[in-house]
Amino acid sequence: MTTTQEERDAGELKELAERAGRDLEDASALEILQWAADTFGKRFCVTSSMEDAVVAHLASRVLPGVDVVFLDTGYHFPETIGTRDAVEAVMDVNVITLTPRQTVAEQDAEYGPRLYERDPDLCCRLRKVQPLEEGLEGYLAWATGLRRDESPTRANTPVVGWDAKRQKVKISPIARWTQSDVDAYVAEHGVLTNPLLMDGYGSIGCAPCTRRLREGEDARAGRWAGTAKTECGLHT
Repeated sequence: MTTTQEERDAGELKELAERAGRDLEDASALEILQWAADTFGKRFCVTSSMEDAVVAHLASRVLPGVDVVFLDTGYHFPETIGTRDAVEAVMDVNVITLTPRQTVAEQDAEYGPRLYERDPDLCCRLRKVQPLEEGLEGYLAWATGLRRDESPTRANTPVVGWDAKRQKVKISPIARWTQSDVDAYVAEHGVLTNPLLMDGYGSIGCAPCTRRLREGEDARAGRWAGTAKTECGLHT
């Protein structure tokens, strides 16, 4: 009897991911997402920080009504929440908002206020990493908007890889894109973007841990500025 996608074990999924990563390295973003849609169907989702809706838009072209997972940490800029609401209203996607187990007030009561200043790794784990791990339980594969040109830590991002932490296939369809490619796609298709991108921000996360860029900085330099932290833990 043919093994269904749901019955494939982690080893088979890992092998599938690694093979696809090689085979699709030179494929277009739409071809990569078409492969994901054909392979995983409804067991595939897109995650979005609502910095822009490029990957969500791309995915909706091959899988209308695709699930778009958004983490509402409780610390987002109002513009980010507004972008999420606009994406949900105008795009052919199903936005799923995940929230942490604790509200900000409950976290403050247990760990003390401004945990993001004292232990940003723990704050990210509680408000991002843990909710995403729980929210992805029903999926076999997830797509991100990671790009190799964003920072040195992302320079080797595969277009399809294996997420060992979550035991899922991780797809980065625009990994090979540049910022110019993103800008061109946004302009051609009228894709929604976070208005903060026009206000000096290069990468948008939680408000307390994000600042505008200074001249010459890479796109993610405004995240956790002044600390050694470069990633929230979702992609490490």
